[in-house]
Amino acid sequence: MNFSNITWLDDNGHMKPPLMLYLILVFIARGWCVLVASLTQASDRAGLVALVYPQKADFLMALMAGFGALVVYAMIIAERKRSPVWVQPMFRYARWLLLALLCIDAGLLIQRVVHSHYVYSWTVGLDALILFWSSLYWFKSKRLTHYFADWQSHDPAN
Repeated sequence: MNFSNITWLDDNGHMKPPLMLYLILVFIARGWCVLVASLTQASDRAGLVALVYPQKADFLMALMAGFGALVVYAMIIAERKRSPVWVQPMFRYARWLLLALLCIDAGLLIQRVVHSHYVYSWTVGLDALILFWSSLYWFKSKRLTHYFADWQSHDPAN
């Protein structure tokens, strides 16, 4: 039998993380991405941060919310290596942690809208659109559901 058309399984028969999951995590951790990008800019480090996050409080809240995305990413790395085993019980709840992070991000988006006095900006509109797509993916994706249920205790790779 030829299983070369099944691209969502790795060589050991485990599900690969969906690409959309990585994109959602980058979106949630965008505060960290802006921080790293601003550190590479030598002339005006605060200029890039102020472009995306005009209020300093919004930027700090994005960093705190993005920390959860870094935790989920660390769980994904642990799942890919199937070690350490103590991460396995927490990995089952990573899907729900992802939903909580999307809800926190929605709250932060509403806070940014209030801080801008309900004036439209392209960053808020783009963030709202990506947040909507990410939430829709979380609710509708069977592959994401199966991925987070893949690392079970009866797994022979443990």
